[in-house]
Amino acid sequence: MASQSQGIQQLLQAEKRAAEKVAEARKRKARRLRQAKEKAQVEIEGYRLERERDFQQKQQAALGSRGHVCAEVELQTRRRVQAMQGGQAQGKERVLRQLLVLVCAVRPQLHPNYHLAA
Repeated sequence: MASQSQGIQQLLQAEKRAAEKVAEARKRKARRLRQAKEKAQVEIEGYRLERERDFQQKQQAALGSRGHVCAEVELQTRRRVQAMQGGQAQGKERVLRQLLVLVCAVRPQLHPNYHLAA
């Protein structure tokens, strides 16, 4: 009976040591997973920053060229407006002269619908 009790004790101790080893292995695994996750987060952040920097550079290049196009369009628009204003100023004098001639040269006459009441 004593040897049986001693055998049971040994089995319990072996089971306890096995449970401790399993628990320790789980802790190591959890620690490795945590470290791997942290490392992956660092890599992801680095990649994200790199892509963001590339995007900013491409956006600056595109906006810079678009800004040049906008400036060119603005210059062409100003030139056209100035040309229109110059043409308007030249035509203004001629139109005013014609209006003055028509307004000042009054030829009095009766309206065709006017009937003298006798």
